[in-house]
Amino acid sequence: MSVIRRIRGAFGDPALVIAVIGMALFGVAMIYSAGQVDVANAVSARAWRMQLVWLGLSLVALLILLRLEARWLEWIAPPAYILGIAALLATLVIGTGVGTAAGTKSWIYVGPIRVQPSQFANVATILMLGRVMGGWRESPVSLSELWKPLVIVAIPMLLVLRQPDLGTAMVFGGVLLATLYWAGTPLGMMFMLVSPLAGLLISFRVGLFAFYMVGLLVFVYIYRAKLWESVLVVGGNLAAGTIAIPLWNSLEDYQRNRFLVFLDPYIDPRGAGYQHIQSRIAIGSGGLLGKGFTEGSQKRLAFLPEQHTDFIFAVIGEELGFIGAGAVVILYAFILWRLAKLAERAPDPFAGIVVFGIFGAWLTHILVNVGMNVGVMPITGIPLPFISYGGSFLLATFLALGIVQRLAAEQGRI
Repeated sequence: MSVIRRIRGAFGDPALVIAVIGMALFGVAMIYSAGQVDVANAVSARAWRMQLVWLGLSLVALLILLRLEARWLEWIAPPAYILGIAALLATLVIGTGVGTAAGTKSWIYVGPIRVQPSQFANVATILMLGRVMGGWRESPVSLSELWKPLVIVAIPMLLVLRQPDLGTAMVFGGVLLATLYWAGTPLGMMFMLVSPLAGLLISFRVGLFAFYMVGLLVFVYIYRAKLWESVLVVGGNLAAGTIAIPLWNSLEDYQRNRFLVFLDPYIDPRGAGYQHIQSRIAIGSGGLLGKGFTEGSQKRLAFLPEQHTDFIFAVIGEELGFIGAGAVVILYAFILWRLAKLAERAPDPFAGIVVFGIFGAWLTHILVNVGMNVGVMPITGIPLPFISYGGSFLLATFLALGIVQRLAAEQGRI
């Protein structure tokens, strides 16, 4: 028993660590498979080696974080957040794009190494939210009490949208909702907070938008929101409906096409809809057991774009079939379940909010990436945790894992 306690004291939750490392090693294997193509592609062919190097660095970072005192995490939250914002600002000035994201400014070079600051800014934002909301003595009862977490998330989210990187910006939104929920924010208040986004999406159908606004008025009356809150929420939804068309017209062509082909990829099968179509073909052709490791025909013929990054789940589906893809989803569910349990048993509000914020970030990545691979979400260029190729993202996720393990180790039990 003493050996088990020492292991738990060192790692916090050994089962979570084993699951994540196992998923990362599986990711290296799938990145290797994604590089086995019948056409020359030097980048994807050597990507697995770079991913293995980044995994080694990530494990070192994990071990370093395990040596820190948990209270240091709360202390470093403000400087880490400020540094993250500074890095995002620098990215807008000297940043560059990569691959199909060549028109963005999401990466910066640190010597010979290319990093994506938004991934690290996300972790810093979670720590900052934990510090601010961890100090709440009681659950918020008014929208005015949410201004601090809203500002904390809005600043990096807007900077990421400016790059533009819609996928990563969505992760910041997922983090905000997760941390607000864990801090005890009533669901009705959270709905009022996100309702303008719903109004923005619905406003393209005039009849549906009118029905939605009537329902919203009924909701704020039954919820007994304060007068100023009701006016703010209804006004925000009306404003969202008003700017919907100008906002749509302001988008770049490729951004509009991503939404249009989500509704019907065959309106542009050789262009914007190509990724959607090829991903679904690859997953569907895998059947129950798949075509075998490295044997995916869609992948080998390079019909599947970005197959070692954003669309690696399609490679899994083609080569390992429904069984393999289902096993990956089950393992993700296990990882998220362990995070939820650790948040539930957290010794203080700061720890619980941080752990559940990481839960929200990883859940958003999984839902959006798997969703766009199977064709139920628009393509936003968002990686799959632990599996997609990407050094910055892998390192950032292991930093988040280290934070979780350090906080869990403070509990003294699982």
